[in-house]
Amino acid sequence: MFWMKKVVVGDAERALVYRNRRIERVLGPGVHRLGNWKRQLEVSLHSIVDAQYNGRDVDALIAGLGARLHDHFVLANLGMQEIGLMLRNGRIDDVLAPGTRQLYWKGLAQVEVRTIALADGLAIEPHVANRLRQLAYLDRIAVAGAVPTESAGLLFVDGKLVRRLEPGAYAFWNFRKNVSVEVVELRMQAMEVSGQELLTRDKVSLRVNLAASVRVTDPVAARTRVAKHAEHVYRELQYGLRKAVSSKTLDELLGDKASLDADIFAYVRGQVAGIGVEVLGVGVKDVILPGEMKEILNGVVQAEKTAQANVIRRREEANATRSLLNTAKLIEDSPVLMRLKELEALEKITEKIDKLTVFGGLEGVMKQLVSLKGHG
Repeated sequence: MFWMKKVVVGDAERALVYRNRRIERVLGPGVHRLGNWKRQLEVSLHSIVDAQYNGRDVDALIAGLGARLHDHFVLANLGMQEIGLMLRNGRIDDVLAPGTRQLYWKGLAQVEVRTIALADGLAIEPHVANRLRQLAYLDRIAVAGAVPTESAGLLFVDGKLVRRLEPGAYAFWNFRKNVSVEVVELRMQAMEVSGQELLTRDKVSLRVNLAASVRVTDPVAARTRVAKHAEHVYRELQYGLRKAVSSKTLDELLGDKASLDADIFAYVRGQVAGIGVEVLGVGVKDVILPGEMKEILNGVVQAEKTAQANVIRRREEANATRSLLNTAKLIEDSPVLMRLKELEALEKITEKIDKLTVFGGLEGVMKQLVSLKGHG
């Protein structure tokens, strides 16, 4: 009849029936005939494949349907300190921000909304974080990161340190809070202070390069007691180097480098102990002198080496003379030794002669040799 309205609803659809612009009922799948006297009836068809109700009259539906709402919808009504997880057939499908009010169709899929109270903590369970990462939601609604081995993580919420994080992977909700994670390296690190122009106690200008090894022992203190602990340690190394060099003369610096290292180490270690940083070692790598000072030192070293060479030469000459004197005394007291020396001299002479004619036998040669040496 003309005052009846036929409505056909598919399996993946639902129909909202409005009479005089007010919600009257929800129609499920099937063929429906509704009274439409004076055309007061309006019907709106909705696909429920997506599950989420996208109309703008959520509040009107909640108020108009009352207890009948839960026959057709799942209601997500979150407080300002709650987060919602929308599960579709048991798997996370969406994340709802605090204060969200949303309707989901029942019918095609099993829909569930789980609430998480932010007051219970901001940490996200690993399986939830993995699912959100698959959905490409994680970076938008959470702070995620990993703390490597030999490192420590520090969790800050609204600028306040909340707790220390051990090595591992973490994710934290970032709704209505300013959440950040900082990683502090705990392994030993090398630090260099290069090209420092300094004056010694005797006013000699030089340039020094310093190396140090440091490590963080208390990451909380290193992060909270100074703005940047690495810069603080670097400055203290500079101060310690300047203090140690200015207290020594050039000769003391060049003659006892180990003492210089020890002085710097003792100063810096005491200065950084209160910020959670330990200095493991300090060493001066290079001491670079200006050109004119190099020439002077080279001259001093050359003079010292020349003097040492002269002393050694005179000592060897004295030893040689002493040896000759001792040999002469032995020959004087022993005719046999004298004869052996003569034969030794003859052997050296014959080594340089291609042909030798002997007259008067060996005895004659020896006598002649002795005679020649005597006249020599």
